[in-house]
Amino acid sequence: MEKARSELGKSERTYSISELAREFKVTPRALRFYEDKGLLAPRRDGLNRVYLGRDRVRLQLILQGKRIGLSLIEIKEILDLYNADEQHRLQNQVALKKFKQRLVALEQQRRDIDGAIEALTNGIIRLERALSEPAPAESLKAARAYEQEARRRLQDA
Repeated sequence: MEKARSELGKSERTYSISELAREFKVTPRALRFYEDKGLLAPRRDGLNRVYLGRDRVRLQLILQGKRIGLSLIEIKEILDLYNADEQHRLQNQVALKKFKQRLVALEQQRRDIDGAIEALTNGIIRLERALSEPAPAESLKAARAYEQEARRRLQDA
């Protein structure tokens, strides 16, 4: 009986809001926000929030979901399926589907970013080439006239 009681005590480890915030490098305000959104449900001891191991694991999953780009609604949908069946198959199926969708979106973003990097690189090369060539005399004359006019307007203002 004593062994069972001590094991129960271990599984019932509790955390304060500041402990979880510090451990996961989030603000207490973020934890309260997740509570407001129904993602976390700490117990109360008077005005204090008391988080259980289950809440700690949920927070870890919330932050992992955010890191891969899932919305809080999607994260909640996955977390809420935890008790749907004993083997968590439904939860895992929904998570797998969302992970695959997110992977496809991220791969498209990578292609878009690679295209933007290539366009910028080519643009930089063209501009550097153009600027490395001596400017025609009339271009320099026009640039100087523009600069003089800009200075005059600044002085008049």
